Amino acid sequence: MAKINPVIIVIEDDPPIRRFLRTGLSTQGFTVFEADTGKQGIIEAEIRKSDLVILDLGLPDMDGVDVIKAIRTWSAIPIIILSARSSEQHKIDALDAGADDYLTKPFGFGELLARIRVALRHASRPMEHIKADVFVTTCCQRVLKVDLHNRVVSIDDQEIHLTPIQYRLLAVLVKHAGRVLTHQQILKEVWGPSYSENAHYLRIYMSQLRQKLEADSTQPKFLLTESGVGYRLKV
Repeated sequence: MAKINPVIIVIEDDPPIRRFLRTGLSTQGFTVFEADTGKQGIIEAEIRKSDLVILDLGLPDMDGVDVIKAIRTWSAIPIIILSARSSEQHKIDALDAGADDYLTKPFGFGELLARIRVALRHASRPMEHIKADVFVTTCCQRVLKVDLHNRVVSIDDQEIHLTPIQYRLLAVLVKHAGRVLTHQQILKEVWGPSYSENAHYLRIYMSQLRQKLEADSTQPKFLLTESGVGYRLKV
């Protein structure tokens, strides 16, 4: 029998925060299981056939980044970080390790719910927006379409010419649509490992891509910035 409620594992060593999340998520129709250590959280994520993990980085027995790496050895389940660590490097380390999203404490419960919905939608219906190798997303009455098979990009059915690098950049974002990608992840996929520190390349080409795809490149709606961390393609 199919699961009625999505299962979320909360890996958090602070009892009040666990209680707050359990109460709030339960009222929204989620089934919640808890763990106060990294090792127990990894076990819970596996045995509960979970749909999503909410993970604190500051755990008593192991670093949250190591929990991410452990889960990623066997599962692509969405992982949302909920941590007091707010530096850009902490965010980059977690996302590079395989986390899907990152919220810092204190956080708004409404925003957390929105991030959960996006992650679950992306994970449970990964081909919803890609049919026959065609990615489609809509925002502000504009439709972005990327035909990955024919390498054709269009806005409102008007073909947009992209250079090979601009297309590769967009294709990487399409491949991970809805997920935050760090600068380093994108640079490695588009330009190769030796360019992982050349963030200026990425800024230049992202600016060019926005000028071609966005109605207003200074207020992007498709190619979203995660400040200091990377980019996300709207789904």
